Amino acid sequence: MGAAEIEAFLTHLAKDENVSSSTQNQALNALLFLYRNVLQLDLPVPLHALRAKRSEHLPTVLSKDEVARVLSGMQGLHQLMVKLLYGCGLRLMECMRLRVKDIDFEQSQIIVREGKGEKDRATMLPASLVQPLKEQIAFVRRLHEQDILQGFGSVELPFALSRKYSNVDKELGWQYIFPSDRLSTDPRSGIVRRHHLDPSGLQRAVRTAVKLAKIDKPINPHTFRHCFATHLLEAGYDIRTVQELLGHKDVKTTMIYTHVLNRGPKAVRSPLDER
Repeated sequence: MGAAEIEAFLTHLAKDENVSSSTQNQALNALLFLYRNVLQLDLPVPLHALRAKRSEHLPTVLSKDEVARVLSGMQGLHQLMVKLLYGCGLRLMECMRLRVKDIDFEQSQIIVREGKGEKDRATMLPASLVQPLKEQIAFVRRLHEQDILQGFGSVELPFALSRKYSNVDKELGWQYIFPSDRLSTDPRSGIVRRHHLDPSGLQRAVRTAVKLAKIDKPINPHTFRHCFATHLLEAGYDIRTVQELLGHKDVKTTMIYTHVLNRGPKAVRSPLDER
């Protein structure tokens, strides 16, 4: 079998199986890998198959009142993390991977390192989170000092920084803002380290808070990033500013939030109500 059979199979997935574009692309990439790397066969590119249509879903967005209700059902670290997601527009793992050095209290900003697409960006530091973050960093400092006394204190570093700079992995600035409550052994290096919290804990806490708030919408931690963008646009901030804060490469990605503003269909009075 060759290109013709692959094209027929991909067309079948889109036309008969009604799969999403991402599922079809995954099948295509798997087949390309099989033919090129395993069977050592060349295939003509591009393949002429019917492509699955990319779905366009509007993001779920909460009102400010709904956000407040969800936050009121949370406490401690989980509440602080959701406030960072909503107040700074962070993705879930961007929040989990925040390090002490990334919080700039003097400039009132947070530096997001290695975001989506391996890009760094700066976003605002809400004034209401300054004191809670300072208290959290003080806790991290005490925990780190205990780890050092016990012969640990190392943290995973990005890229090859651990080889380039000796002992930098034990500096406070590189420690995670939200460290795990237990040490663990790195399966690759065998070094005992303290990683960041597992994201599943925050996901469960959000689900519980949403139930307490009695909100019947599909909500997860990423929803608060959608709320951040939408509420900024509602407040009158220009879309380019929001694009930079979110770290979107293309403004078209940010424009999806204009569809969930209180404009468009919501601003038009139905003829049924004109009677």
